[in-house]
Amino acid sequence: MRVLLFTGKGGVGKTTLAAATAAATVAAGRKALVVSTDPAHSLADAFGHELGSRPSELDTGLYGAQIDTRRLVDGAWEDMRGHLRTLLAGAGIDELAAEELTALPGVEELLALAEVHRLATTGPWDAVIVDCGPTAETLRLLALPEAVGNYLERLFPTHRRVVRGLLAGVAGSAAPARWDAAADAIGRLAEHLEAVRSLLVDHERTSVRLVLTPERVVAAETRRTLTALALQGIRVDGLVANRLLPDPGAGRGAAANWLRTRRAEQETVLAELRAAEVPVQTVGYRACEPVGVPALLELARELYPEGDPLAVSTTTTEPLLSVRASETGYQLRVSFPLDVDADLDLARVDDELAITVDGRRRLVALPAALRRCEVTGAEIVEGGLLVDFEPDPRLWMR
Repeated sequence: MRVLLFTGKGGVGKTTLAAATAAATVAAGRKALVVSTDPAHSLADAFGHELGSRPSELDTGLYGAQIDTRRLVDGAWEDMRGHLRTLLAGAGIDELAAEELTALPGVEELLALAEVHRLATTGPWDAVIVDCGPTAETLRLLALPEAVGNYLERLFPTHRRVVRGLLAGVAGSAAPARWDAAADAIGRLAEHLEAVRSLLVDHERTSVRLVLTPERVVAAETRRTLTALALQGIRVDGLVANRLLPDPGAGRGAAANWLRTRRAEQETVLAELRAAEVPVQTVGYRACEPVGVPALLELARELYPEGDPLAVSTTTTEPLLSVRASETGYQLRVSFPLDVDADLDLARVDDELAITVDGRRRLVALPAALRRCEVTGAEIVEGGLLVDFEPDPRLWMR
């Protein structure tokens, strides 16, 4: 089973391309579910068919759904907040503070992603195509399972055994049954978050396709997104440049000159994107917006000329680590897409290197040889980052 997530700057056509990919998947003889986590919910418009929170069949083998995050928040999350408040109260935290600690930012997006995971792992489909929100929302969405998992780990270490022991120590051997049930609920939540995270970073099953229009501002955001996803360990298997203008050829007149100039600008942007070593597909600008399965299939034939919408390239955007000896110690190379003008910050956090690029942070576990060294310098190079390390006698006894 494959999971494909489509995202891009708002208005670039990601919903239409996600719908076309789902239609092409079914045309190739597979069952597919296309699901929207975008609050705008324009997926139903692309198919010209009403969609609800439960998958409904749009065509033979083709199913669609639009996730209702409000319903999820009012249901499962309110119950979980109750469990969290019980544990916090049992640990001596007052009611007001417990209420604030359980008001989790981004919970709607987290529940939407959890629902995608549930649908992907319980349904009869061969592929799940996800129409995500705009890029910034999607980056936050994909980072949430790990972030919330870390939050729970800090709040309730080991989730079940330690929490249970803590509460028993606070309340004595007659701890109320609701505390025991709450500890069980937190444990299940932690396990579920780990399962969602594992699906996202499974490069054999899951990948992202970034949709853009070939314009400089949009392309710049796309390059930053490539870097952010690489830092999260999430694979991007392709870029889709939508709305490529037709080539006017040797035509004359103001309209032909305008088209020629705009097409030349688009080609320049495409050349820069192809330098990122991620496959780039193009889709021409259409006179009529494709609505309905037949029109989406026509679009898919241009999008996937080889015929397989689920094909995965051999290119990877995951950070790759390599270490070599230097004159003064070691040099670590972190290979991932990175612009030379990126806003970069590095910090050593115990046995990990905290890499922050354009405000997005990722902890990278250091190889064993570097754990007894200190960072002495770093520079951005083509294809990634070089970090210098020197042995630190203060760490030799660790």
